[in-house]
Amino acid sequence: SDPPSLHSPSNGSSRKLSVDEMYLSDTGGQYLDGTTDITRTVHWGVPTPLQKEAYTRVLMGNIDLSRLVFPPNTAGGTVESFARRALWDVGLNYGHGTGHGIGNFLSVHEWPVGFQSNNVPLTAGMFTSIEPGYYRDGEFGIRIEDVALVVEAQTEHQTGGKPFLTFEVVSLVPYDRNLIDLRLLSPEQIRYLNAYYETIRARVGPELQRQQLEEAYRWLQRSTEP
Repeated sequence: SDPPSLHSPSNGSSRKLSVDEMYLSDTGGQYLDGTTDITRTVHWGVPTPLQKEAYTRVLMGNIDLSRLVFPPNTAGGTVESFARRALWDVGLNYGHGTGHGIGNFLSVHEWPVGFQSNNVPLTAGMFTSIEPGYYRDGEFGIRIEDVALVVEAQTEHQTGGKPFLTFEVVSLVPYDRNLIDLRLLSPEQIRYLNAYYETIRARVGPELQRQQLEEAYRWLQRSTEP
């Protein structure tokens, strides 16, 4: 068989990064106990009003779907629009799927879990990505992707004997505070965001300290302030 192809950047194809633009970083790895697929978008300078609003609305969609409580046997395609609603409110949208199944030490994109119309109903124990975005040709792109586990929801009532479901986001990476317009977030979305940041601090912070990664720990603390 042919040897694997390797790609390395060259001076001819590379360019310098600038603080005046957005960067989308789609990252992941495969480990003995699972597969990760996490995307964050950052801006190190002063974002435009449109960039900030679009990012915030993508984040709102990510939060709205992540905190959704839904009946058992619900297909992902039925709830997918919750990730788009904040964008739809102002006439924006994105042209790709909202999420895909993620294998446990298997495929990063694993059928048949996800939010497409031909995916199977969501069931407790499934892992899926949640990844709304927004893209403006030739200008910038935004995607916020998390890995979420389908879990049983704690609800006041039960219908039909089977518990309702929700998502537990298991990827623990802060969002870019520089791009969030807090004025657009609802009180419920802010509470969710603060609880997520508390989880990141509690789970990731001690590990960074154990590895004596003090600079990373200080960055984590700054990035997860309420």
